[in-house]
Amino acid sequence: MSYLALANEGVFPITKDKDGQSQSELPATGFSFPGTIQGEGKLAGVPSLFIRLSGCNLRCIWSMPDGSFCRCDTPYASFAPERTFSMAIDDVVALVQQNLGAMKHVVITGGEPFLQHKALADLCLELKKIPQLHLSVETNGTLFSREVAQHIDLFSISPKLSNSNPTDEKITFYGLKPSGPLSYHAQRRKNLPVLQKFIDFSRENNKDFQLKFVIGNHNDYLEINKEYLSELKNWNADDILLMPLGATMEELKKTSKMVLEMAIQNGWRYAPRVHIELFGSIAGV
Repeated sequence: MSYLALANEGVFPITKDKDGQSQSELPATGFSFPGTIQGEGKLAGVPSLFIRLSGCNLRCIWSMPDGSFCRCDTPYASFAPERTFSMAIDDVVALVQQNLGAMKHVVITGGEPFLQHKALADLCLELKKIPQLHLSVETNGTLFSREVAQHIDLFSISPKLSNSNPTDEKITFYGLKPSGPLSYHAQRRKNLPVLQKFIDFSRENNKDFQLKFVIGNHNDYLEINKEYLSELKNWNADDILLMPLGATMEELKKTSKMVLEMAIQNGWRYAPRVHIELFGSIAGV
């Protein structure tokens, strides 16, 4: 039996266990029923269940326009995976089935899901046996697996710009040790051949994808054009999404208008973070 390493909330938001028994506590949404919405990207607003995998091969720490720092908004799945636990794939699928209700959308996120590509392929195979289920995966676009990709309907790819590099100043600010992904993030954050594989696979197999860039600087559009879009083929303008940097409403206020202007001027999509607007900066929503 295959197992997955899950992070923090694992499968969320749910109200029933794998046997269909009601849980004693409400999910983080505060609702008495399972589910939330996809808060980002092309499918923002779609009712969804999430599966959060643990572990990431990158360590993003961004600079805000005012010079302050903002690191990955799910550090418990990357920087400090303190609540990682293993779960059999059959149990993950059972949790989804018991809590799916009228929803038809499951999002696999992380961390970086493709780190667990073998078990992930098994999970996706089983999930796609659920009639009419739409399956999205959120990835940083540095790893690709055809075994996983064949089961995915939407690839939500978030390539990391140079602003995400964990510089010495950022590492010192957070009291971190410059080891592991912190030491090689800058060299591995951009993998153009892998990004092209995602695009080509999507075009050849009637899949959808989005390149969702986190924006924190006024000139980030220059890097997107020069370092990514000019080197990639077979993308359309509506596949390019700009998402304002920030894990709280206060941080989003610093970047949202700038990102909106950048999206309009370049003919790309603006991607709000609806879940933060609705629930604030909490996990499990």
